[in-house]
Amino acid sequence: MPSVPERVLTLIEASGLTRREFGQRIGLDESKMSKSLGGARRFSSVDLARIAELCKVTVDWLITGEEPPLALAARTTSGDAGVALDAAKRYSTLRTDMAALGYPQPWQARTLGLGKGGYAEQGRSLAREALARISEAGRSIAVGNLVALIEAVFGADVAVVELGAGFDGLAASSEHVKLIVLATSHVPARQRFTLAHELGHLLAEDDQDVHLDRDIYDKAQAKDPSELRANAFASAFLMPEDRLRAAVGSSGLTEHTFAALACDLMVTPSALAYRLLHLRLIDAGTCDRYKAITASKAAAIVGRGEEFAQRVTEARTPRPPGPLVRDTYAAYEAGTATLRPYANLLGIDVDELRHALESEHGTHDVP
Repeated sequence: MPSVPERVLTLIEASGLTRREFGQRIGLDESKMSKSLGGARRFSSVDLARIAELCKVTVDWLITGEEPPLALAARTTSGDAGVALDAAKRYSTLRTDMAALGYPQPWQARTLGLGKGGYAEQGRSLAREALARISEAGRSIAVGNLVALIEAVFGADVAVVELGAGFDGLAASSEHVKLIVLATSHVPARQRFTLAHELGHLLAEDDQDVHLDRDIYDKAQAKDPSELRANAFASAFLMPEDRLRAAVGSSGLTEHTFAALACDLMVTPSALAYRLLHLRLIDAGTCDRYKAITASKAAAIVGRGEEFAQRVTEARTPRPPGPLVRDTYAAYEAGTATLRPYANLLGIDVDELRHALESEHGTHDVP
């Protein structure tokens, strides 16, 4: 099996650069480059990070020679799914590199089994465990940003990317990566359901490489057991049974209280109506009446139009994975990585960012 120096040599040959030029690009003088390629000196973690950046490979590949399945999928898939996979590859590559540099994914796997019963019941059981962990952390799914909550409590990387129509999201999972990629959307409740759905895939440990969801509402997905489980998880996770039973109480729901509940839980009225029907908290006629209400109409009924508009704005805004942003900056501060990965995540020119950071160190608070 080829060694690290041998893999670097193949990259040098493919780059069209001389060894001296390649060394200059990664910050190594001719002597160090020669010794590293000859085996007398080991490539440092910073060397490997710079080589990975320059040649668009992973540090993990440089060390092991193994290419993750996600990289292959990204090269062979086109359209909106291809764009999503390309984004997932970039984030997964960087996360794998961070793990190699001592910044592993803070993923919190499930502590219990999937439970007994069918796939739908497994999804609901998984949701109960997930909600218990959120409660233990002093958080609530109905308060604040769900993306930030999932990153904080479960340790997943969550990215929101402009993917175009026809693609909802994906979940990517490997030894070092737990990633969710969501499409920007003008329907925040759909994006929220997709997020919960993909979290369900990760917690259930479905598809240990990559799981694509072009349309989470496609009825054909119900034929796939893992999709059935992920949908059941998302429904129970976003609309907890105890919360719904307390809201209905002994007096039932009016159109106003139903609309308020949909806004509180940040779900579509149709999803809430079906969930209430499934729990036998409303009848079929009431379900038909409530599911006809749109999310914007529900917000208008309870005077929360401004809040709804803000949620639409947030759902349409791209964002890089929060934990990955934190770790790339920490690696830069520690001197184990360059500033470029952090700058790339933020979408900022690395030289401009370096200048801004250096200028900030020279400022003082004005009384």
